[in-house]
Amino acid sequence: MSLSQPFINRPVATSLLMLGLVLVGVVAFELLPVAPLPQVDFPTIRIDADLPGASADTMASSVATPLERSLSDISGIASMTSSSSLGTTSITVQFDLTRNSDAAAQDVQTAINAAGGKLPKNLPSPPTYHKVNPADFTILSLALTSDTLPLPEIDRYADGFIATQISQVAGVGLVDFHGEQKPAVRVRINPDKIAQLGLSLEDVRTVLGAATVNGPKGNLDGPQRAVVLDATDQVFNADAYKNLVVAY
Repeated sequence: MSLSQPFINRPVATSLLMLGLVLVGVVAFELLPVAPLPQVDFPTIRIDADLPGASADTMASSVATPLERSLSDISGIASMTSSSSLGTTSITVQFDLTRNSDAAAQDVQTAINAAGGKLPKNLPSPPTYHKVNPADFTILSLALTSDTLPLPEIDRYADGFIATQISQVAGVGLVDFHGEQKPAVRVRINPDKIAQLGLSLEDVRTVLGAATVNGPKGNLDGPQRAVVLDATDQVFNADAYKNLVVAY
């Protein structure tokens, strides 16, 4: 007896069996996962550097270019892209699939250290780097506005409270913060008048920096409790500079 003989003798059962297989296939097809990109771990690292107040051209020439030259010495780089804007530079380096992510991160750290001597001296902090996945995408975007609070206060609340709390949520890989509005006062100096007084621009800069520092002030210890002094010497408006003494 051949293998097909039972199916020929029972055409109704064979038809029902085939119909069942078709239905199972249709249901299973709807349950198949579909992803725009395959789940491949691309060794990709992003480097960020900040220099408050610098223009996009300055960031590209003074910060991005030295970093790119140092990073180009790393072997196994598939592509490298950079973008510069007001006060910030971002460089994305993607390595070959044969490279290990941890080893690539160590090479990036070495390249950043090597470029440290060519970066601006007034860089507030060294460039940072972290691993990224090109297949990831933004799942939440927040925009903050207020009719009563100024923009610097909204910036402080978003950076110090909201971003910190979101980064502590399980599964969050990166919290990116844009649109900083830091308080700043522009000081215009007459070089001729400063020279007549026997001072230099560096003397003025030193006094301004020391007068607007936000440092610890100490605490008061009592018999029952201790109070931390939360005062600040930061100057946020031009009128506060009127009583500032540069020299005697």
